[in-house]
Amino acid sequence: MARNPQKSVGDGRAWQRMLSGRRLDLLDPSPMDIEITDIAHGLARVARWNGQTQGDWALSVAQHSIVVEQIIQKTAPALDLKWRRAALLHDAPEYVIGDMITPFKAVIGPAYKVIENRLQEAVHLRFGLPAKLPERVAKTIKRADHIAAYIEATQCAGFTLDDANTIFGRPRQIPDIQIEAWSPRMASDKFLARFAVLGGN
Repeated sequence: MARNPQKSVGDGRAWQRMLSGRRLDLLDPSPMDIEITDIAHGLARVARWNGQTQGDWALSVAQHSIVVEQIIQKTAPALDLKWRRAALLHDAPEYVIGDMITPFKAVIGPAYKVIENRLQEAVHLRFGLPAKLPERVAKTIKRADHIAAYIEATQCAGFTLDDANTIFGRPRQIPDIQIEAWSPRMASDKFLARFAVLGGN
């Protein structure tokens, strides 16, 4: 069945136009409609923690993604570069669907997860990764994501250590990483630079 980039849902549309000119179908995303510059630009402008962080700039998903990959450098240094590229891209769908806090995702239910998974698989295929990551790799990324959230909560989002320990659980290994939110331009540029180092093209 041919893909229709302008497919609609009800009276609306299910695609979004990107600055690259691509039209990405959110319900049936094609890897061919995904560009790393669109991802970097979008993620650099999506705020973590619904923007409830300290500093002059919102802590972006692009910066968070770099932190997650940085944590993997420190905690799983033997992991292949392509899997570290997957770590950098672990929240890539949020460049079009935004970053919803976990409690709200639970309220929305499984429909959100279905769309997020389809987008993630398309991103993986676009950048030379398997649609579904090996379980050990997915667990490594999830662990680094948890550590990053804990660091962000205590350094940027105003959580006390007691609150963070209760809500997130204290990770067993916390690398010495200091986070100060970057401007969107800096976050986008650093994301693209890291993607290139990790063999992206």
